[in-house]
Amino acid sequence: MRYFSQACLDATNKSVEIILAAVLAVGLLANCSAAQTSKKPAAYDATASAQRGLQLAEQGRCNEALPLLRKAIPHIVGRKIRYDVEMATAQCGMSVYQEDAIVDALVLLRREFPHDPKVLYTATHFYSELASRAAQELAATAPTSAEAQELDAEGLESHGKLDEAAAEYRKILEKYPGQPGIHYRIGRIILAGPPTATTADDAKKEFEAELKIDPGAASAEFMLGDLARQAQQWDEAIDHFSRAAKLDAGFSEAFLGLGMSLNAAGKNSDAISPLEKYVKMEPGDPAGHYQLAIAYARTGRQQDAQREIALQHEAEKKAPPAGPQDPGQQ
Repeated sequence: MRYFSQACLDATNKSVEIILAAVLAVGLLANCSAAQTSKKPAAYDATASAQRGLQLAEQGRCNEALPLLRKAIPHIVGRKIRYDVEMATAQCGMSVYQEDAIVDALVLLRREFPHDPKVLYTATHFYSELASRAAQELAATAPTSAEAQELDAEGLESHGKLDEAAAEYRKILEKYPGQPGIHYRIGRIILAGPPTATTADDAKKEFEAELKIDPGAASAEFMLGDLARQAQQWDEAIDHFSRAAKLDAGFSEAFLGLGMSLNAAGKNSDAISPLEKYVKMEPGDPAGHYQLAIAYARTGRQQDAQREIALQHEAEKKAPPAGPQDPGQQ
């Protein structure tokens, strides 16, 4: 019995020890958990980060400011602080020339503050600077490439030196006969120059040559359509304008040219669809409403025609002064 009682006592003591150990372990775990919880990082404060970034930007410390500003942008809600942060990001990006920061910030600014004068001014200068640097890089890294030569020719063209530009474009074709876009530009220069007896034919040859190189050139199809329209070759004009519209569904002028040509050919019911598309794309152009009014009137839809005439007059009031001849009324 004594042996049994002692055994029970020993067992009890061991159980107590086990229980005490368990309690201590639980206590230690709780303390560890509390310690870990206290060491968790504080929640990200986008506003504080943005304010710090703005301060650094004002001090000219753009390398330090940019990471803070760019991280904060997606989390900032206030319109005023978003404007300040996005503008500072663009300006700092230009200061240290981080192209992705500049472009990302400008895209946001143009989308969120589309008519803000400072945004428009900044975008004008910064995009111009980006273009200038890209042009310099192109000239430095690939000076004999077709693209570098084309950029030079475009510069001459933009300054009104049409003969010199045309000569440069032809030099490109001598070395790179399959370069897309070059015949098209030569054709446009021919049309922009003094008219001669062969102007239209010479330009037409260039646009046709462009399509042999690039069958998907909607702009060349459009120009061929316009040449045919001016020559009152309606079926040819309709074919070219139709192809231009199919190649580029956003090419609004192709729909106008197609509608005008169909009206002129007496196919007024066919003209309605492309003209309706055009006025939806360019509601502020009086020419589209005028042509659509003609198509409606000639197909017996007088109320619709009157509505388009009213829209034409409204658009004319809002439009800047027209040139000597309204293309929609040719």
